[in-house]
Amino acid sequence: MNTNKPYIEFRKNSDFSGILTDTFGFIRNEFKPFTKSIFNIAGPAILVFMLSLAVYNYVAGDIFDFTNYEQPGFNGSSVMLTLIAAIVYLLSAIAAYIFTGASALYYIKSYVDNKGNTDILEIKKNVYRSFWSFFGIGFLKGMTLLVAICLCFLPVFYAMVPMAIVFSIYVFEPRQSTTDAYSKSFNLVNVDFWTAFGTYIVLFIIFYILSFVFAIPSAIYTLIGTGIFSGEVDPANMNDFYQDPILILLNVLNTFFQFFLNIILVVGGAAIYFHLHEKANFTGTYERISEIGKTED
Repeated sequence: MNTNKPYIEFRKNSDFSGILTDTFGFIRNEFKPFTKSIFNIAGPAILVFMLSLAVYNYVAGDIFDFTNYEQPGFNGSSVMLTLIAAIVYLLSAIAAYIFTGASALYYIKSYVDNKGNTDILEIKKNVYRSFWSFFGIGFLKGMTLLVAICLCFLPVFYAMVPMAIVFSIYVFEPRQSTTDAYSKSFNLVNVDFWTAFGTYIVLFIIFYILSFVFAIPSAIYTLIGTGIFSGEVDPANMNDFYQDPILILLNVLNTFFQFFLNIILVVGGAAIYFHLHEKANFTGTYERISEIGKTED
């Protein structure tokens, strides 16, 4: 164990405040090696994601033709380029989210299994090996939340909790298939649904507030640049403004920070999972008791 930093014990029965403390305590204590590991594995995908976003914002800004006041419409020459940029943007976003989420969870797994130490080669191997499994779980997660939204407002609040831990089940429990992890997530949350629900809601609110803060510079620049503040909106200048390099840079930075802040939800989901799993199985408790016995021997 690394004696320079306090070890965060995930495998324990916790409560609302304990889960939040472990989530942010882990991020604070492990921030440098944790983020270094994530960027080491997911960095290329994130870079392509950000570059494709910048390209998409630039070409999409030219798709509308506002210069003709009588017949404003599409700029046909930019439609195909925008479509290609959008496809690359979508695929790179999916890859970036999968690599980042998998890197974070397998880092935590290595951290827990080795009592505070981590093995970057093992983490990278596990991330690459599980890419398509994460893709499958992500698809099931997205469809579940989409169906819940279509049904009603309340089902979303129930569905979001098992979907918050479904990736953790796949990573932390060996020999789990994507469908096994998906079905088990609904059973496991019933062990202590309200603690898991309350904790995740608080984490999501924190994530939303921080995301909003990072979005403020881009929003202010847009309001000033479009003339909304001054009341002098000129449609003819819209194309040039939305291709403004400063605006594109601010949008990319905003997206990057929101993307990076998603790690809070990933770590929080892992902490919630360990709480629920420990409450149902007492695995960590039995492990600590056995270690006490070995020490006494």
